[in-house]
Amino acid sequence: MSTQASPNIASPDPRVLRPVRQIALAGLALVLVWPAARGHSAWIGWLPLWLVGMPLAAWWSLYRFALPRWPARAPHAVARRRRGPQAQRRGRRVVSRPRTRAA
Repeated sequence: MSTQASPNIASPDPRVLRPVRQIALAGLALVLVWPAARGHSAWIGWLPLWLVGMPLAAWWSLYRFALPRWPARAPHAVARRRRGPQAQRRGRRVVSRPRTRAA
């Protein structure tokens, strides 16, 4: 699996990529090592979001939100799954009861 989704996407500027990557990895290390970094701040909210989540989102945005390329499935695996039509519910029998009138 490569870091770029397709070859036509240009790689990000290394002058921006390197600091964003370093901030993301430093925030991850800080959250893993220092228990107070896993908490909540009254000013900015949940700290792992700002220390890990936002730098990772910035790192991903440098690649224009590209998704990783997954290896293609083997054709025999797809054909093996198709065995028959999907099961259907049986019709429900309705038993009619004679109506009684109230007096």
